Amino acid sequence: MTSTSQLLGLAEMGLKCDQEIERRYEIVPSVVCSMCCLFGIIYCFFGYRCFKAVLFLTGLMFGSVVIFMLCYKERVMDTQLSVEASVGIGLGIGTLCGLVTMLVRSVGLFMVGLLLGLLVGVASLVVMEEFYHPKTVWVPLGILLGSGTLFAVLTLQWQRCFVTFSTATFGSAIITVTVDYFIELFALVHYIYERLKVAPKKPVCWFTWVILGVWPVLTLLGVLIQWKVTAEGFSHTEEPMQIGRT
Repeated sequence: MTSTSQLLGLAEMGLKCDQEIERRYEIVPSVVCSMCCLFGIIYCFFGYRCFKAVLFLTGLMFGSVVIFMLCYKERVMDTQLSVEASVGIGLGIGTLCGLVTMLVRSVGLFMVGLLLGLLVGVASLVVMEEFYHPKTVWVPLGILLGSGTLFAVLTLQWQRCFVTFSTATFGSAIITVTVDYFIELFALVHYIYERLKVAPKKPVCWFTWVILGVWPVLTLLGVLIQWKVTAEGFSHTEEPMQIGRT
């Protein structure tokens, strides 16, 4: 039997979906999202072709995000750093991480596979929520760590296949997040973040699921375009001038 709270939640969702979303865009987030959308298109459809750039950007992203969160949330030498200082430190160390992932191919491939695994884990949590709600945060944490490790190892073994799949998945995810911002101001991102925190499920509007559907569709399209067009005749293990020589 449907509980009263669930009925009220569905009624509230219906009212919100029927009303027009009040969009108050800010300049900086809008510019950043527009640039990220362009970056996502390149990543999705030209990821394998831009192999070294992908390795560098993956290391830069991981390093910058982790260091920024550590600096901004924790006190460093008894000093609470500002957002600007945390961003500067994060970008500096992230650049070093990007150079390492670009120059040491095995490390870069591991990070690319780890990124793919984390995205697959996030998608799994969203699907699982429709059938089972975890009781502890260790469940999503275990899924993310297990999926990330698995795909990182698989990427080291089958490099071309999983690099293509990873770049298409990540690029389409960026495009989906950008669409989510301009349509409903990160409602989908907030919903996914709540799944990671094991927060109580709240009803979402139908067009949130439509936006989420953009992700797998673009992923498949990106894989096909890379495999048949942009990555055709290119190998990350050989020099470009050697491709096609007898």
